[in-house]
Amino acid sequence: MSTSDENIKIDHNIPVSSSINAVSNDVCKLAVSVDDEMKPSAEHNVLNFGIERCANCGKEGSYIDMNTCNKCKMVKYCNAACKKKHRHKHKKQCEEHIRLTTELAKLHYDKKLFKQPPPAEDCPICFQRLPTLVGSAKTMACCGKQICNGCCYAPVYDHQGNEVDEKKCPFCRSPHPTHDEATKLNMKRVELGDARAIQNLGFYYFKGLRGYPQDYNKGFELWHRAGELGNAVAYYSIGVAYDMGVGVERDEKKAVYYYELAAIGGDTTARHNLGIKEKRGGNMDRALKHYMIAVRGGNSGSLNQIQELYSLDLATKEDYTEALRAYQEYLVEIKSVQRDKAAAADEEKCRYY
Repeated sequence: MSTSDENIKIDHNIPVSSSINAVSNDVCKLAVSVDDEMKPSAEHNVLNFGIERCANCGKEGSYIDMNTCNKCKMVKYCNAACKKKHRHKHKKQCEEHIRLTTELAKLHYDKKLFKQPPPAEDCPICFQRLPTLVGSAKTMACCGKQICNGCCYAPVYDHQGNEVDEKKCPFCRSPHPTHDEATKLNMKRVELGDARAIQNLGFYYFKGLRGYPQDYNKGFELWHRAGELGNAVAYYSIGVAYDMGVGVERDEKKAVYYYELAAIGGDTTARHNLGIKEKRGGNMDRALKHYMIAVRGGNSGSLNQIQELYSLDLATKEDYTEALRAYQEYLVEIKSVQRDKAAAADEEKCRYY
Protein backbone atom coordinates (compact mmCIF):
# COMPACT_ATOMS: atom_id res chain seq x y z
CA MET A 1 0.00 0.00 0.00
CA SER A 2 2.98 2.30 0.37
CA THR A 3 3.64 4.84 -2.33
CA SER A 4 6.88 6.13 -3.79
CA ASP A 5 8.44 9.40 -2.71
CA GLU A 6 7.29 10.97 -5.99
CA ASN A 7 3.67 10.61 -4.92
CA ILE A 8 4.18 12.36 -1.59
CA LYS A 9 3.37 16.00 -2.14
CA ILE A 10 2.77 17.41 1.27
CA ASP A 11 5.56 18.10 3.75
CA HIS A 12 5.80 15.40 6.40
CA ASN A 13 9.07 16.78 7.79
CA ILE A 14 7.74 17.39 11.26
CA PRO A 15 10.71 18.21 13.51
CA VAL A 16 11.27 15.01 15.40
CA SER A 17 14.09 16.22 17.57
CA SER A 18 10.57 17.15 18.47
CA SER A 19 9.94 16.00 21.88
CA ILE A 20 12.99 17.65 23.43
CA ASN A 21 13.49 20.70 21.24
CA ALA A 22 9.83 21.66 21.41
CA VAL A 23 10.17 22.50 25.08
CA SER A 24 13.83 23.50 25.32
CA ASN A 25 13.06 27.20 24.97
CA ASP A 26 10.85 27.01 28.06
CA VAL A 27 13.59 25.64 30.26
CA CYS A 28 16.81 27.08 28.83
CA LYS A 29 17.00 29.80 31.44
CA LEU A 30 16.98 27.15 34.17
CA ALA A 31 20.05 25.49 32.70
CA VAL A 32 22.32 28.49 32.16
CA SER A 33 25.28 28.85 34.47
CA VAL A 34 27.06 32.10 33.69
CA ASP A 35 30.45 33.14 34.99
CA ASP A 36 31.29 36.48 36.55
CA GLU A 37 32.37 38.11 33.33
CA MET A 38 28.91 37.54 31.84
CA LYS A 39 26.98 38.91 34.82
CA PRO A 40 26.06 42.58 34.42
CA SER A 41 26.13 44.63 37.59
CA ALA A 42 22.98 45.57 39.45
CA GLU A 43 23.48 49.17 38.31
CA HIS A 44 23.72 47.98 34.74
CA ASN A 45 20.45 46.03 35.07
CA VAL A 46 18.53 48.91 36.58
CA LEU A 47 19.81 51.84 34.53
CA ASN A 48 20.41 50.22 31.17
CA PHE A 49 17.40 48.04 30.48
CA GLY A 50 17.71 46.60 26.96
CA ILE A 51 21.50 47.14 26.89
CA GLU A 52 23.89 44.17 26.73
CA ARG A 53 27.64 43.92 27.29
CA CYS A 54 29.97 42.14 24.88
CA ALA A 55 31.31 38.96 26.51
CA ASN A 56 34.71 39.52 24.86
CA CYS A 57 35.55 43.22 25.13
CA GLY A 58 32.89 44.46 27.54
CA LYS A 59 31.53 47.08 25.15
CA GLU A 60 27.86 47.87 25.70
CA GLY A 61 25.29 47.85 22.94
CA SER A 62 21.64 47.39 22.09
CA TYR A 63 20.21 43.94 22.79
CA ILE A 64 18.73 43.82 19.28
CA ASP A 65 21.85 44.90 17.38
CA MET A 66 24.40 42.63 19.08
CA ASN A 67 25.59 39.23 17.84
CA THR A 68 24.44 36.13 19.72
CA CYS A 69 26.06 32.74 20.20
CA ASN A 70 24.44 30.54 17.57
CA LYS A 71 24.27 27.48 19.82
CA CYS A 72 23.33 28.48 23.36
CA LYS A 73 21.78 31.89 22.47
CA MET A 74 22.88 33.19 25.87
CA VAL A 75 26.03 35.23 25.16
CA LYS A 76 26.16 38.58 23.33
CA TYR A 77 28.95 40.17 21.28
CA CYS A 78 29.36 43.64 19.83
CA ASN A 79 30.47 42.27 16.46
CA ALA A 80 31.41 39.08 14.61
CA ALA A 81 35.14 39.60 15.29
CA CYS A 82 34.62 39.55 19.07
CA LYS A 83 32.37 36.54 18.69
CA LYS A 84 35.08 34.62 16.82
CA LYS A 85 37.83 35.70 19.21
CA HIS A 86 35.89 34.60 22.29
CA ARG A 87 34.76 31.29 20.85
CA HIS A 88 37.48 29.13 22.42
CA LYS A 89 36.80 30.63 25.87
CA HIS A 90 33.08 30.17 25.59
CA LYS A 91 33.07 26.68 24.02
CA LYS A 92 33.12 24.66 27.26
CA GLN A 93 30.43 26.78 28.92
CA CYS A 94 28.30 26.66 25.77
CA GLU A 95 28.46 22.86 25.59
CA GLU A 96 27.61 22.56 29.28
CA HIS A 97 24.62 24.86 28.86
CA ILE A 98 23.31 22.81 25.93
CA ARG A 99 23.79 19.57 27.89
CA LEU A 100 21.90 20.91 30.91
CA THR A 101 19.18 22.37 28.72
CA THR A 102 18.71 19.06 26.93
CA GLU A 103 18.53 17.12 30.20
CA LEU A 104 16.02 19.52 31.71
CA ALA A 105 13.96 19.49 28.55
CA LYS A 106 13.89 15.69 28.58
CA LEU A 107 12.83 15.64 32.23
CA HIS A 108 10.13 18.19 31.50
CA TYR A 109 8.88 16.20 28.51
CA ASP A 110 8.97 12.85 30.33
CA LYS A 111 6.87 14.31 33.11
CA LYS A 112 4.25 15.16 30.51
CA LEU A 113 4.64 11.86 28.63
CA PHE A 114 4.28 9.60 31.67
CA LYS A 115 1.41 11.47 33.27
CA GLN A 116 -1.66 9.27 33.62
CA PRO A 117 -4.26 10.69 31.20
CA PRO A 118 -7.87 11.10 32.32
CA PRO A 119 -10.22 8.10 31.83
CA ALA A 120 -12.00 7.66 28.54
CA GLU A 121 -15.29 9.47 28.12
CA ASP A 122 -18.52 7.96 29.40
CA CYS A 123 -21.33 6.59 27.28
CA PRO A 124 -23.89 9.43 27.07
CA ILE A 125 -26.76 7.03 27.76
CA CYS A 126 -25.69 4.69 30.57
CA PHE A 127 -23.02 7.11 31.88
CA GLN A 128 -20.54 4.29 32.31
CA ARG A 129 -16.95 4.50 31.12
CA LEU A 130 -16.56 3.52 27.48
CA PRO A 131 -14.36 0.46 26.95
CA THR A 132 -11.11 1.12 25.10
CA LEU A 133 -11.15 -2.02 22.93
CA VAL A 134 -11.74 -1.25 19.25
CA GLY A 135 -15.32 -2.13 18.33
CA SER A 136 -16.64 -1.78 21.87
CA ALA A 137 -18.52 1.40 21.00
CA LYS A 138 -20.13 2.87 17.91
CA THR A 139 -20.10 6.42 16.63
CA MET A 140 -23.63 7.29 15.57
CA ALA A 141 -23.68 9.04 12.20
CA CYS A 142 -26.89 10.93 13.01
CA CYS A 143 -25.72 12.74 16.16
CA GLY A 144 -21.99 12.01 16.28
CA LYS A 145 -22.21 10.45 19.76
CA GLN A 146 -20.15 7.43 20.79
CA ILE A 147 -22.51 4.83 22.25
CA CYS A 148 -21.37 1.65 23.99
CA ASN A 149 -22.42 -1.70 22.50
CA GLY A 150 -24.68 -2.35 25.47
CA CYS A 151 -26.79 0.74 24.78
CA CYS A 152 -26.73 0.08 21.01
CA TYR A 153 -28.10 -3.41 21.69
CA ALA A 154 -30.76 -2.26 24.16
CA PRO A 155 -34.31 -1.78 22.82
CA VAL A 156 -35.48 1.75 22.02
CA TYR A 157 -38.80 3.01 23.39
CA ASP A 158 -41.04 5.85 22.29
CA HIS A 159 -42.37 8.59 24.59
CA GLN A 160 -45.29 6.37 25.62
CA GLY A 161 -42.93 3.58 26.75
CA ASN A 162 -43.65 1.30 23.81
CA GLU A 163 -40.75 -0.54 22.20
CA VAL A 164 -40.01 0.81 18.73
CA ASP A 165 -40.00 -1.85 16.02
CA GLU A 166 -37.72 0.05 13.65
CA LYS A 167 -34.25 0.33 15.11
CA LYS A 168 -33.29 3.93 15.87
CA CYS A 169 -30.37 5.76 17.39
CA PRO A 170 -30.56 5.17 21.15
CA PHE A 171 -29.44 8.75 21.80
CA CYS A 172 -31.25 11.06 19.37
CA ARG A 173 -33.99 8.59 18.30
CA SER A 174 -33.31 9.22 14.60
CA PRO A 175 -33.67 6.30 12.15
CA HIS A 176 -30.32 4.82 11.19
CA PRO A 177 -29.11 6.62 8.05
CA THR A 178 -27.94 4.91 4.89
CA HIS A 179 -24.23 4.97 4.00
CA ASP A 180 -24.75 7.96 1.70
CA GLU A 181 -26.72 9.82 4.34
CA ALA A 182 -24.11 8.98 6.98
CA THR A 183 -21.34 10.35 4.74
CA LYS A 184 -23.20 13.62 4.26
CA LEU A 185 -23.87 13.92 7.99
CA ASN A 186 -20.19 13.35 8.71
CA MET A 187 -19.28 16.13 6.27
CA LYS A 188 -21.59 18.54 8.09
CA ARG A 189 -19.76 17.82 11.33
CA VAL A 190 -16.42 18.24 9.55
CA GLU A 191 -17.51 21.72 8.46
CA LEU A 192 -18.31 22.50 12.11
CA GLY A 193 -14.82 21.45 13.20
CA ASP A 194 -15.76 18.16 14.89
CA ALA A 195 -12.44 16.37 15.58
CA ARG A 196 -13.89 12.85 15.42
CA ALA A 197 -15.66 13.56 12.13
CA ILE A 198 -12.43 14.98 10.67
CA GLN A 199 -10.56 11.88 11.84
CA ASN A 200 -13.20 9.69 10.17
CA LEU A 201 -12.93 11.62 6.92
CA GLY A 202 -9.14 11.21 7.01
CA PHE A 203 -9.67 7.45 7.36
CA TYR A 204 -12.04 7.42 4.38
CA TYR A 205 -9.45 9.15 2.19
CA PHE A 206 -6.57 7.02 3.48
CA LYS A 207 -8.44 3.77 2.75
CA GLY A 208 -10.50 4.96 -0.22
CA LEU A 209 -13.86 4.28 1.47
CA ARG A 210 -17.38 5.72 1.29
CA GLY A 211 -16.90 6.87 -2.30
CA TYR A 212 -13.77 8.91 -1.59
CA PRO A 213 -10.69 8.35 -3.74
CA GLN A 214 -7.67 6.88 -1.96
CA ASP A 215 -5.48 9.87 -1.18
CA TYR A 216 -2.77 9.39 1.43
CA ASN A 217 -1.82 13.04 1.46
CA LYS A 218 -5.38 14.16 2.10
CA GLY A 219 -5.69 11.54 4.82
CA PHE A 220 -2.54 12.79 6.55
CA GLU A 221 -3.71 16.39 6.27
CA LEU A 222 -7.05 15.60 7.90
CA TRP A 223 -5.44 13.49 10.63
CA HIS A 224 -3.06 16.31 11.48
CA ARG A 225 -6.02 18.68 11.73
CA ALA A 226 -8.00 16.26 13.91
CA GLY A 227 -4.98 15.68 16.14
CA GLU A 228 -4.50 19.39 16.67
CA LEU A 229 -8.15 19.52 17.74
CA GLY A 230 -7.51 16.89 20.40
CA ASN A 231 -8.25 13.60 18.64
CA ALA A 232 -5.66 11.09 19.89
CA VAL A 233 -6.76 8.39 17.43
CA ALA A 234 -5.70 10.62 14.55
CA TYR A 235 -2.17 10.93 15.91
CA TYR A 236 -2.10 7.17 16.49
CA SER A 237 -3.11 6.60 12.86
CA ILE A 238 -0.27 8.82 11.64
CA GLY A 239 2.12 6.90 13.90
CA VAL A 240 1.00 3.58 12.43
CA ALA A 241 1.44 4.92 8.88
CA TYR A 242 5.04 5.93 9.60
CA ASP A 243 5.69 2.72 11.55
CA MET A 244 4.44 0.50 8.71
CA GLY A 245 5.49 2.71 5.80
CA VAL A 246 1.97 2.99 4.42
CA GLY A 247 1.38 6.09 2.30
CA VAL A 248 4.73 7.52 3.35
CA GLU A 249 8.33 6.39 3.70
CA ARG A 250 8.86 4.36 6.86
CA ASP A 251 10.30 6.47 9.67
CA GLU A 252 10.45 4.98 13.16
CA LYS A 253 11.42 8.25 14.83
CA LYS A 254 8.33 9.96 13.47
CA ALA A 255 6.22 6.94 14.37
CA VAL A 256 7.39 7.24 17.99
CA TYR A 257 6.77 10.99 17.93
CA TYR A 258 3.14 10.55 16.89
CA TYR A 259 2.62 7.59 19.21
CA GLU A 260 3.77 9.87 22.03
CA LEU A 261 1.29 12.58 21.03
CA ALA A 262 -1.47 9.96 20.92
CA ALA A 263 -0.43 8.45 24.26
CA ILE A 264 -0.42 11.85 25.93
CA GLY A 265 -3.95 12.28 24.56
CA GLY A 266 -5.04 9.00 26.17
CA ASP A 267 -4.74 6.40 23.38
CA THR A 268 -3.82 3.14 25.13
CA THR A 269 -2.79 1.29 21.96
CA ALA A 270 -0.26 3.99 21.13
CA ARG A 271 0.96 3.78 24.72
CA HIS A 272 1.31 0.00 24.40
CA ASN A 273 3.31 0.42 21.17
CA LEU A 274 5.69 2.81 22.94
CA GLY A 275 6.21 0.17 25.60
CA ILE A 276 7.04 -2.40 22.92
CA LYS A 277 9.60 -0.08 21.33
CA GLU A 278 11.23 0.74 24.66
CA LYS A 279 11.41 -2.97 25.47
CA ARG A 280 13.10 -3.71 22.15
CA GLY A 281 15.57 -0.95 22.90
CA GLY A 282 16.41 -2.50 26.26
CA ASN A 283 14.82 0.33 28.27
CA MET A 284 12.80 -1.89 30.60
CA ASP A 285 12.02 0.80 33.17
CA ARG A 286 10.48 3.07 30.55
CA ALA A 287 8.68 0.13 28.94
CA LEU A 288 7.17 -0.84 32.30
CA LYS A 289 5.96 2.73 32.87
CA HIS A 290 4.19 2.75 29.50
CA TYR A 291 2.65 -0.68 30.08
CA MET A 292 1.37 0.28 33.52
CA ILE A 293 -0.36 3.41 32.22
CA ALA A 294 -1.86 1.41 29.33
CA VAL A 295 -3.16 -1.27 31.74
CA ARG A 296 -4.92 1.38 33.81
CA GLY A 297 -6.56 2.45 30.56
CA GLY A 298 -7.75 -1.08 29.84
CA ASN A 299 -5.09 -2.45 27.49
CA SER A 300 -4.90 -6.21 28.08
CA GLY A 301 -1.86 -6.54 25.81
CA SER A 302 0.17 -4.42 28.19
CA LEU A 303 -0.93 -6.62 31.09
CA ASN A 304 0.43 -9.62 29.19
CA GLN A 305 3.69 -7.78 28.60
CA ILE A 306 4.08 -7.02 32.31
CA GLN A 307 3.42 -10.68 33.07
CA GLU A 308 6.19 -11.61 30.61
CA LEU A 309 8.60 -9.11 32.19
CA TYR A 310 7.82 -10.58 35.59
CA SER A 311 8.48 -14.11 34.36
CA LEU A 312 11.88 -12.93 33.09
CA ASP A 313 12.69 -11.18 36.39
CA LEU A 314 12.55 -7.81 34.60
CA ALA A 315 9.59 -6.67 36.69
CA THR A 316 8.84 -7.25 40.36
CA LYS A 317 5.99 -9.20 41.88
CA GLU A 318 4.65 -5.88 43.17
CA ASP A 319 4.61 -4.50 39.61
CA TYR A 320 2.62 -7.46 38.32
CA THR A 321 0.24 -7.36 41.29
CA GLU A 322 -0.39 -3.66 40.77
CA ALA A 323 -1.06 -4.26 37.07
CA LEU A 324 -3.57 -7.03 37.85
CA ARG A 325 -5.34 -4.82 40.37
CA ALA A 326 -5.46 -1.85 37.97
CA TYR A 327 -6.89 -3.97 35.16
CA GLN A 328 -9.51 -5.47 37.45
CA GLU A 329 -10.57 -1.98 38.53
CA TYR A 330 -10.96 -1.05 34.87
CA LEU A 331 -13.14 -4.11 34.21
CA VAL A 332 -15.38 -3.21 37.13
CA GLU A 333 -15.78 0.32 35.76
CA ILE A 334 -16.92 -0.78 32.30
CA LYS A 335 -19.02 -3.82 33.20
CA SER A 336 -22.81 -3.67 32.93
CA VAL A 337 -25.69 -6.10 32.53
CA GLN A 338 -26.68 -4.63 29.18
CA ARG A 339 -23.14 -4.89 27.82
CA ASP A 340 -23.02 -8.52 28.92
CA LYS A 341 -26.27 -9.15 27.03
CA ALA A 342 -24.84 -7.52 23.93
CA ALA A 343 -21.71 -9.64 24.22
CA ALA A 344 -23.76 -12.82 24.64
CA ALA A 345 -25.87 -11.98 21.58
CA ASP A 346 -22.95 -11.21 19.29
CA GLU A 347 -19.73 -13.21 19.26
CA GLU A 348 -17.87 -10.23 17.81
CA LYS A 349 -18.71 -8.30 20.99
CA CYS A 350 -17.91 -11.13 23.41
CA ARG A 351 -14.70 -9.29 24.38
CA TYR A 352 -16.19 -5.80 24.59
CA TYR A 353 -13.80 -5.01 27.42
